[in-house]
Amino acid sequence: MPPVTQSLLIANVAVFLLQTSTGGELEAWFALWPGPRFAPWQLVTYGFLHGGFAHIFFNMLGLYMFGSDIERLFGSRYFLLYYFACLVSAALCQLLFVALSGGPPVPTVGASGALFGLLLAFGIYFPRRTVVLIFPPIPMPARVFVIVFGGLELLFGVTGTASGVAHFAHLGGMLGGWLVIQYRRRGFPFTRR
Repeated sequence: MPPVTQSLLIANVAVFLLQTSTGGELEAWFALWPGPRFAPWQLVTYGFLHGGFAHIFFNMLGLYMFGSDIERLFGSRYFLLYYFACLVSAALCQLLFVALSGGPPVPTVGASGALFGLLLAFGIYFPRRTVVLIFPPIPMPARVFVIVFGGLELLFGVTGTASGVAHFAHLGGMLGGWLVIQYRRRGFPFTRR
């Protein structure tokens, strides 16, 4: 496993173990809070907190599955930049969505936004590689997998299905990933060379 992917896995698990032993104190300071409880560091720190064992398990499974190949492709330094760009763009999209929708000021936690960015990169750079869903176990090309997941997130976000999930943070992670990939391919401000 490449070094940054491994370090992110270890950091997430370590913070989750600390989180479970503090009784909600970490969430009070480091979750992403919309409104008056917002602090700038939360744009990053929320991504190391998780809402339970299943949440961290599936996020770390995704980091392991997609992060290793993307880190080998991008190199460790650029991969780390990409990961955090997706994490921050996910946070910004979630904050914007809550502000525009007038939703309640509930905290957001989890690395899912960054993971959706990694998923997007995997689908772009390895479009024909087969990915198998866990439930139900359906194999499909990575490109189709990304389109299906992105479409479902948009559908669930617009319809309010699966409440308690930050669908627009997931889409924001994909958007941030797409912007970084465009920058990597074409340079700023996405002009053709």
